[in-house]
Amino acid sequence: MSTLVRDRAPVQTGGIPLREPRRKPSRRTVLLAGAGALWLLGFLVLHGVATLTLPASELTDMHRSLNQFNAWVAANRGDNPVFLFILSPLRAAVDAVANVFITIFAASSTGLRLPEIGWLGTVGLLSWIAYAVGNARVALLTAAVFIFFGLQGLFVEASYTFALVITAVLLTLLIGIPAGVLAGVNGAVAKAVTPVLDFMQTLPTFVYLAPLALIFLIGPASAVIATVIYAAPPVIRLTAHGIRCIPADTREASDSLGTTGIQRLLTLQLPMARRTIVMGINQTTMAALSMVTIAALIAAPGLGQVVVRALQSLDVGTAVNAGLSIVLLAIVLDRVTTAASQRAEPGARQRSRISRRTRLVLLGVTLVLAVVMVQLSRTMLWAAAFPKDVNIGPSIISGVSAASEWLQTHLSLFTVSFREGVTTGILNPFQSLLTDTPFFVLIAVIALAAYAIAGWKLAALTTFCLAVIIFLGLWSDAMVTLAGTLVATAVVMVLGVVFGVAMGRSNRIDQFMRPMLDAGQTMPAFVYLVPFLGLFGATRFTAIVAGIIYAAPVAIKITADGIAAISPTVVEAAISSGSTPWQVITKVQLPMARQSLALAANQGLIYVLAMVVVGALVGAGGLGYDVVAGFVQSSLFGKGLAAGLAIVFLGILLDRMTQAAAATPIRKIPSSDAPAT
Repeated sequence: MSTLVRDRAPVQTGGIPLREPRRKPSRRTVLLAGAGALWLLGFLVLHGVATLTLPASELTDMHRSLNQFNAWVAANRGDNPVFLFILSPLRAAVDAVANVFITIFAASSTGLRLPEIGWLGTVGLLSWIAYAVGNARVALLTAAVFIFFGLQGLFVEASYTFALVITAVLLTLLIGIPAGVLAGVNGAVAKAVTPVLDFMQTLPTFVYLAPLALIFLIGPASAVIATVIYAAPPVIRLTAHGIRCIPADTREASDSLGTTGIQRLLTLQLPMARRTIVMGINQTTMAALSMVTIAALIAAPGLGQVVVRALQSLDVGTAVNAGLSIVLLAIVLDRVTTAASQRAEPGARQRSRISRRTRLVLLGVTLVLAVVMVQLSRTMLWAAAFPKDVNIGPSIISGVSAASEWLQTHLSLFTVSFREGVTTGILNPFQSLLTDTPFFVLIAVIALAAYAIAGWKLAALTTFCLAVIIFLGLWSDAMVTLAGTLVATAVVMVLGVVFGVAMGRSNRIDQFMRPMLDAGQTMPAFVYLVPFLGLFGATRFTAIVAGIIYAAPVAIKITADGIAAISPTVVEAAISSGSTPWQVITKVQLPMARQSLALAANQGLIYVLAMVVVGALVGAGGLGYDVVAGFVQSSLFGKGLAAGLAIVFLGILLDRMTQAAAATPIRKIPSSDAPAT
């Protein structure tokens, strides 16, 4: 008997058709419908009452207390034992490591401020490293991209960003790999670490900046520390996963030979988990680049500062030029680390087109060439500083600015009409539905929905998160951020279902789209704001569109994997029973992939929230604006710090509710309703 659902003619008795008995709505459906009715009723009856609105320039007692704490930290930094013996030495150590790489690749502190290795030596050395850990193609890509940085007039800025990324990645690996190994071999450690990693991965990049700037001041050291914290979860999680996935019989065979725990780790577990660990390094590197660019808000030097200044002055040409550099750097880092993970696969050496001896010879020859290029860059001025007479950056900037002006002039009828239509027709009404509903009604609605999804524990957690947001004095701004996040997530899920189903049902479409989606996921969130700023101007609509494009790849891929994982036998049974393609999709594949869809919604929400918050740089309001304002105006620092905390609790609320929905088991179809096949 198959459990597929399809349209069937009603059974007839004595010539009179009998209707199928209606199923009673489930308890969850009733509770969710009740929550929706309560929300609508509260909005209509109590519109504008108890909305807890706080003007942008006003502060609460909480915000003033945080400002006073900021002043206390500044006044006592020099004599407080915690700063003297722990935090300040930690900052100095990180700053020293960062300065080593900055001095090598970006700029020294003496004379002409030329780096120890000029542009020619940097190109040669990094290309050789790319060839050593990867292959010739990624080496050529590395050389071409770094030369292009010079042609853009951004070689120094790109070198600063690269130096901070390398610093952060190395420090992250020093912490992350041992922590991952410990979690992989010790189940108790894994249970303790996993919730912390889950929590860290739900937080947008923005929320790390204000507290770390408070503790470690602004500058490269704070940027590196923030990056280490943000980028650590992937390598810890994947290292632990790689060690846990080693077959039990393999471990038993090693133990039977009398190996000690350290010997087993060094000779068996780490070598067999090498590919997974390198994948973790890839994910950590991309996360590090994303954080280093956004850390420009706390004075991290490099490409991020160029983009931030351009966004603040609405200079689209400069933003695009620097954004292109960030994209290219992301591609290089991704391709090199991906090639390294492929070389770490078992049997990679046998699949190589050249012999090991030939490769060693080529490595030796190219190393000599790289050393010569490094020496030239240390002795010849033309090889130390990239020649300015081949700078095409101004041409790129002027061309992009002209194109942006042309688009805004000739397509303004479409772009402005589309933006205003969506804003007035969807964004404003939905935002009003959140901001003009009494806070106690919304708390009741969200708690009831959480109870319907996963019971009283989730309801208590969501109520606590909302209570904290009220305590922080930022309820209205949180609702503005929530409105943009939910609208963008709804569009993301539509795209996820449409393209994910197409990919899941067709290998050809999957092979065509997946590389583009993978490339989209390598780009830092920062970059997505730039092109839409040129099209739609500095508005919250720009941030929401950027959030949709940023989050769509992950939702599409998760949906596609869920559809593709459905047994072909089930699909074939549905087709053989007369179901149309539409019926197969809507009544078989989508229902059976419901948990994947819920997971896609979870990841889409987290990605969208991160981008909507960053969108404060292009005019989006809400909590992101409060965070940025806190960096710009010292009198608003407390409010910005509170906004960062509010983002944390809003992210926890959204993450836990969608995770609970994804974990809910699919209700089985009663056998009496299943058609015979």
